[in-house]
Amino acid sequence: MLENHFDIAVVGAGPAGLAAAVTAAEHNRSVVLVDAGEQPGGQYWRHPDENAPRGEESLGHHDWSLFSNLRSLLHRFSRDGRITHLPRHQVWFVERTGSSRTLHLTTSYAEAACVDDEQQQSVTADALILCPGGYDRQLPIPGWDLPGVMAAGGVQALLKGHRTLAGRRAVVAGTGPFLLPVATGLAAAGAEVVAVCEAGSVTGWARHPLAAAAVPAKAREALDHAASLLRHRIPYRQRTAVTAIHGTDAVRSVELSRLDRQGRVRRRVCDVQVDLVALGWGFTPSLELVTATGAATRKDVDESLVAVVDSEQRTTAPGVYAAGEATGVGGALLAVAEGELAGLTAARDQGQPVSQPRVQVLWKRIDRHRRFATAMHAAHPVPHRWHEWLRPGTTVCRCEEVSFGQVCAARDELGAGDARTVKLLARPGMGWCQGRVCGYATAKLAAAQEGRELTADDLRPTAKQSFTAPVALEQLAGLPHSGEPGERQP
Repeated sequence: MLENHFDIAVVGAGPAGLAAAVTAAEHNRSVVLVDAGEQPGGQYWRHPDENAPRGEESLGHHDWSLFSNLRSLLHRFSRDGRITHLPRHQVWFVERTGSSRTLHLTTSYAEAACVDDEQQQSVTADALILCPGGYDRQLPIPGWDLPGVMAAGGVQALLKGHRTLAGRRAVVAGTGPFLLPVATGLAAAGAEVVAVCEAGSVTGWARHPLAAAAVPAKAREALDHAASLLRHRIPYRQRTAVTAIHGTDAVRSVELSRLDRQGRVRRRVCDVQVDLVALGWGFTPSLELVTATGAATRKDVDESLVAVVDSEQRTTAPGVYAAGEATGVGGALLAVAEGELAGLTAARDQGQPVSQPRVQVLWKRIDRHRRFATAMHAAHPVPHRWHEWLRPGTTVCRCEEVSFGQVCAARDELGAGDARTVKLLARPGMGWCQGRVCGYATAKLAAAQEGRELTADDLRPTAKQSFTAPVALEQLAGLPHSGEPGERQP
């Protein structure tokens, strides 16, 4: 029977979670590491089955040796009992139990939905380190609901995890540096990439030269990707966007348009025949668990909602720490540094001695990478006037089939002036994904229609979920219930 109480629970086995878990274990803490994936690494280090032939190939991953080292430590500490690793598990509810927190668990939705004897139902810990990662931010455009249109991260996940091409003739579009590894990865795997369409301009980096220079490894990565684009003869079009996608039962072509600095369409460039459209507009942190603990949130420089943390990764909720994308999207190396710092802080708060010089090294590293991330977001913002590309019939919420025209009508005819009211009246975000795909776009549309900037209050309703993951009714029915009046139950 698995021990149910631990010193520290870490949620997420990506770069931040791995670093947090092994650091806490190194400092004599009992750790439980809960992760939805079948094997560690998260989205950044997604890889084929480690037990399958050729499973150890890095497939062009950056910082693979760092991952290998963290994974080796995880296995070592798992063998000697300092870390209990629970893959294929998700946290669907966080309950405060005295000074501790109980995490109610279910198998990840990729697994069988029914409850079985091998599934761990709950774990309790004195401290909680949240490293939930993030997911692709998406903006609706005409035709984006056609088969063959994918999030850029999904296209890359198929390549990294399954060596599968999502299409043979592709366009990669959106904004940000992430477009480059997606395009070069597709090309290296044999796809024809007709163009990388960057809605912004790389000249935006010139406004932050010191921040860009603070992480020279990123410049080397960019040069490597540029060389790969040249080698595969992939055009890199700046201030260009896919403004419409055409097809009936699948993608047939895309409309490319030149943009001005505000994101308005200056002129239509051409139509290009493709069978795959990879769209990437940056990433959005997954904050359901952060808000479930009552921790404060704020709007970051890239208009994402992020957790408020102090200089040592403590959130405003007692005994709860956050690291990685949850504190602001900034890349794997930043996430690793924040995860290690969170592990050190949690161990020290529980009375364990830690190295202050090591803490200071991490502070400096985090500061450099955070300044780089700020420069990156400033250089590659979401186009301010992107909503002008939409048409009345453009789908905004795919789950509930809510159109742009219906979102506008909620304001014009029913007086909805914020994202929450739009959701109540027009139903975007009320489907299976609970706004994870359309929430940001809906909030941006509501703010644009009111002629104001996006606020944290626009984003918070999507981040707050009663259940933070899908859970079977059978499992809910099996929860113990004392029946005592006033006793809190999940």
